[in-house]
Amino acid sequence: MSVATQTLSPPSRTLMFLEGRAISELGAFLGALPLLSLAPRGDGHPVLVLPGLVASDTSTRPLRSFLKSRGYAVSGWRQGRNLGLRHGVQNAMVDLVHELNDTHGRKVSLVGWSLGGLYARQLAKMMPERVRSVITLGSPFAAGPKATNAWRVYEMASGRRADEEDARFGGALSGTPPVPTTAIFSRTDGICAWQGCMEKTSATSESIEVESSHCGMGHHPAVVYAVADRLAQAEGEWSPFDRSGWRSVVYPDPHR
Repeated sequence: MSVATQTLSPPSRTLMFLEGRAISELGAFLGALPLLSLAPRGDGHPVLVLPGLVASDTSTRPLRSFLKSRGYAVSGWRQGRNLGLRHGVQNAMVDLVHELNDTHGRKVSLVGWSLGGLYARQLAKMMPERVRSVITLGSPFAAGPKATNAWRVYEMASGRRADEEDARFGGALSGTPPVPTTAIFSRTDGICAWQGCMEKTSATSESIEVESSHCGMGHHPAVVYAVADRLAQAEGEWSPFDRSGWRSVVYPDPHR
């Protein structure tokens, strides 16, 4: 049985309690900035960063600021709090990808945290001619919504059933986007079952494991470095993340 069809249980209460690590992970990010400055610089292409459920662009500011310092043309999603696929949300995201692509004359990389990563995958499926790559952070695309501890919050915020997929928004969530795709996940995620956040390995898709909370993933130093590393690849020359050397200490083997 594939990950996409497994019935997964949500993370334990212990792991959910440990989500408080997110605060210390922000401190670790700030302390690691001198080392993170060694991450490869980008080529200036546009990057759209999408926040998680009930979060806003404020939550992704540390990551966006860092990517901007690496030379990218970075944008938040500009829609306030992410309350799910309410009326107009999908169209606004599509319009923003068009705007960034047209303004910069280059394909857009999409980085999505949790629910934002689900959006990123679907946008890439809808308009691969405008999307350069997709990176998801703790996004539960390969399992049912009840494999998370957030599905009730989603239903209350959005007014939609958590298991309601919209065929007009890219089709099945578990399908891999037709562009280079990286799924970053943590086995100690307290919100989403980690198995549902892993991507199938192929010539243009991969999973990277980190040791992080869910709520701190967007500013965890290991995640930020991995995002910068993936974005820095030349267009059309994608290759899997290199775990050799010091990286093998920071990034566990995701298939162990």
